[in-house]
Amino acid sequence: MTSSRPDYVDVVAVRDDRSAPAGETTVIRLLGLLPGHWPCLPEVRADRIRLRIALDATTDPLTVGSAVSRALEDSGLRGWSRHRE
Repeated sequence: MTSSRPDYVDVVAVRDDRSAPAGETTVIRLLGLLPGHWPCLPEVRADRIRLRIALDATTDPLTVGSAVSRALEDSGLRGWSRHRE
């Protein structure tokens, strides 16, 4: 029997406010607010960040999404929001 659980989860953030820092700066702060033990491959554009976060047996995809949403509430990330694909 094979598991239908994915190996990773993609979480996307978009810049809603043009006065907010661009993605290249924002991704550094965003990654700093997430658990350091999560393997992550960021894809960064000026107005969009996609984080591909690897899942292990103990990491729930919903937990990852919630953690990113909470991190985006940080005042330093004002002007950015999570995009639901």
